[in-house]
Amino acid sequence: MYDILIIGAGICGAFLARDLSRYELRVALADRADDIACGATMANSAIIHSGHDPKPGTLKARFNLEGSRMYEGICRELGTAFRRCGAFVAAASPEEEGVLKDLLARAQGRGIPAQILGREEALLREPHLADSVRSVLDLPTTAIITPWEVAIALTEEAVLNGTDLLLGRNVTAIRREKDGFVVSAQRRDGSLETLRSRFLVDAAGVYADRIYAMAAGYSPFSITPKKGEYFVIDKEKNPLVSRVIYPTPSEKGKGVLAVPTIHGNLLIGPNSDPTPDREDLGTTAAGLAYVREKISKTVRDIPFHKVIRSFAGLRSSGSTQDFIVEEARDVPGLFLAAAIESPGLTSAPAISRYIVEELIGSHISLRPRKEYRKRQPPLVFDALSPAEKNELIRKDPAYGHMVCRCEQITEGEVLEAIRRPAGARTIKGVKKRCRPGMGRCQGGFCEPLVAEILCRETGVSLPELFYMDSQDETIKKGGENHENL
Repeated sequence: MYDILIIGAGICGAFLARDLSRYELRVALADRADDIACGATMANSAIIHSGHDPKPGTLKARFNLEGSRMYEGICRELGTAFRRCGAFVAAASPEEEGVLKDLLARAQGRGIPAQILGREEALLREPHLADSVRSVLDLPTTAIITPWEVAIALTEEAVLNGTDLLLGRNVTAIRREKDGFVVSAQRRDGSLETLRSRFLVDAAGVYADRIYAMAAGYSPFSITPKKGEYFVIDKEKNPLVSRVIYPTPSEKGKGVLAVPTIHGNLLIGPNSDPTPDREDLGTTAAGLAYVREKISKTVRDIPFHKVIRSFAGLRSSGSTQDFIVEEARDVPGLFLAAAIESPGLTSAPAISRYIVEELIGSHISLRPRKEYRKRQPPLVFDALSPAEKNELIRKDPAYGHMVCRCEQITEGEVLEAIRRPAGARTIKGVKKRCRPGMGRCQGGFCEPLVAEILCRETGVSLPELFYMDSQDETIKKGGENHENL
């Protein structure tokens, strides 16, 4: 019998698992995928938004602002990357300049540093702004992270402190009983597993309404997935933009963005197209053409001939038009982190804190764990000095075998990614943890080597490994030929 079972190992589930592991509780984190962060956490814009955009009075506004102020300290504590790059919201018409003034007043009212810059001053900072840009709203507190890196780090720390990580569990039924919940989950091999827990947290992304319906017999809200498609541009010696470039927002959302990434690539996207298919992760010619058209309004000279990947992700857009963060009114003991679309990544630590301290804390006595173990960040071979590299290779020759030439990843790093707490069990899992396959050749050289190492380390056969990997299709090579885009 668990005290708390979290369904969904995305960024919200990972924060909840880590935060709950600080207390003397028996916690489990379950997901139907074979790894952490396989949904929206793996396919989003990777921005820690300042909090200027959400409408006043919403949970989005509250948790965005709180979460934005929490992230730098959290990333420092976890040893994960965080860069406060800043952002411009670009206006291309007098009407849009009026919107900038409204956003400036909203930001200032929330204590967010912001100012409006004219075109000439903006160009000094971002020379590749489009000719149509008249002025910008400068938001210096905007930051970027690598979302799956944070989710994996949080889960590692949760596992180190006793959390059970239950991957490859597809929840098929939930029954409410007097002392808690009985959850039926199907494993990859088709066998059924019964999990019991006093309390449940529904952090199931695009399936959050279905999880609720299993527990209650119906759902008072619905999730409509919205597909967002992106281009990934190869690294440049001189990056095209140094900060996030937003268009002026509309009813459809923040629009098509240009986003520098932690590792030096440029991310262009997304569109926002509702889809009835909760598994629809393929890119489309129409969607990518839309992204190309809209980005030209704010940024010029984008080198689309250097696209190394396109991908799509699904946002959990709810019928309430706001986050749903509460205890279910008709299912006591079921806590909801549902409809967590943008700015969900930014809001996740604040959502978790609220659920743990205010909701779960009203039912359970939260006694801090006496001994709490901190995770140690993984070694990054390429960041070492030549002397340090030579010494490491002398101690462990696996660090002298280069697996990924594009990203300079060694066999030693792949082995560590597999052997760590909550370690990788799929090719994409290794990719998320230490980046083989993230570079220019997109795994053409390194993927067979990673597969060989995984099979050797885990005892899984090659066909079984490729089957597991095929189930994790959040980031996939789009169905379009880049040369024809």
